[in-house]
Amino acid sequence: MTSDRLAGLTSWNADWKGLRVAVLGLSVTGFSVADTLAELGADVFVFTEQADEEYARLLPVIGAKLWTGPLDAVPAELAEFAPEVVVASPGFAPRHPVVAWARESAIALWGDIELAWRVRDKVLRADGTPADWILITGTNGKTTTTRLTATMLVAGGLRAAPVGNIGTPVLDAVRDPAGFDALVVELSSHQLWYLGLQDTPDPVSPHAAVCLNLADDHLEWHGSFEDYRDAKAHVYDNTRVACVYNKADAATRRMVEDADVVEGARAIGFDRGVPGPSDLGVVDGILVDRAFLEDRRTSALELTTVADLAERGLGAPHIAANILAAAALARSLDVAPSAIREALRGFRLDPHRIEVIARHAGITWVDDSKATNPHAAASSLAAYPGAVWVVGGLLKGVDISGLVAERGSSVKAAVVIGAERGAVLAAFSRHAPAVPVFEVEADETEGVMTRVVELAAGVARDGDVVLLAPAAASFDQFTSYADRGTKFAEAVRDRIGTGAEDDHDADPTGPGDRG
Repeated sequence: MTSDRLAGLTSWNADWKGLRVAVLGLSVTGFSVADTLAELGADVFVFTEQADEEYARLLPVIGAKLWTGPLDAVPAELAEFAPEVVVASPGFAPRHPVVAWARESAIALWGDIELAWRVRDKVLRADGTPADWILITGTNGKTTTTRLTATMLVAGGLRAAPVGNIGTPVLDAVRDPAGFDALVVELSSHQLWYLGLQDTPDPVSPHAAVCLNLADDHLEWHGSFEDYRDAKAHVYDNTRVACVYNKADAATRRMVEDADVVEGARAIGFDRGVPGPSDLGVVDGILVDRAFLEDRRTSALELTTVADLAERGLGAPHIAANILAAAALARSLDVAPSAIREALRGFRLDPHRIEVIARHAGITWVDDSKATNPHAAASSLAAYPGAVWVVGGLLKGVDISGLVAERGSSVKAAVVIGAERGAVLAAFSRHAPAVPVFEVEADETEGVMTRVVELAAGVARDGDVVLLAPAAASFDQFTSYADRGTKFAEAVRDRIGTGAEDDHDADPTGPGDRG
């Protein structure tokens, strides 16, 4: 297949028949890729180390082949297949042997986002155009902001869906026969790295995009912070209308300044400070828009209030920042401030995101298991200063000592879990030696959280918060961050009894009363 032929594959209606495509990985993303390409008539061969049983059963039904085995080297079957395109699931790192082989062999290497953009015209809107894309990334807050943005768009009368790294593959939405006005696409740094490889005549060009923040994460995948940062920066490539950035995070401003965008695209800032004429921010406890109105130099539009957010459990500082970012994205598609207010009235955070799971005997137990890196944990600790902090897990190549130096001395105590406890203990010894530190030595899942709760209950007193904000991944001891949070909640309720659930149900405000 010539490069000219590949360059022409920018429509669902292009000639995809017979295109030899190797798909790496068979989870939800890999299957969506295989299913889409098979429907297009491509010759699809899936390579995976472990096959989901249901997806493996469906592959021959859709007409795709499957190879299962170790991928620490290029399988002979893959080389013999001689793919013209390799589509990799996001878990395949740049230095993976098969990824490296594809690049060295000058084989086109795509992610699922590239494929979805190329076939986005399968279902068109009434005006004959595909859905607008809004892209969202950042070290933290991606999922919450994606859900917020989609909720605001729907409240504004648009048919919109949150897709991508949030759980629903973009390709599934692109192929939905009902169609959408807008797709709100959460992108991981892994997906953006693959997007950054592309040089096509029809590149991904979002209506609006945001990088919420930037901090050390996934360094084991990218190899360095610089490579991680560069991957995140691709979110702004070819943006048409609004490049939304965090005024409190200089790295996101620099990304926008360096981005190659469509002429006329605007830079829109947000933070919890007083906004400038092209920003969203907070004035006297009111969240306002000074970007998307004609008289933005002398006036502003009210979106909601800090007090209203606190009443709904959305008052934590980092959640308020996410709301401002989402509002900027929604306003870029002309969603009215009244619709944004309405969307926020019914919005609830996902489980395991600063979720109050119990209040009992004066102690508040909070599950923020989704805080899987130091940046996220710092936001949690800012929302709950003086907490008993449950911390630890897989650090993903990130140095936790900076977080402990910044926040560790202000916690009441620390309960340390996980396979990499040594690094956390050493950080406390060096940077917060006066803080009581308790180590949970169990390496297996069973019993970890029971011991955590015992230790935390032993030190917490009336008015205290016990905060699970691990600043680390969960896969050393749990199946996911959700599993980790669920087991924490179960251990809390086992210890304090059913009264905990009654307390929680009676006062579901979350951290807003402290934010």
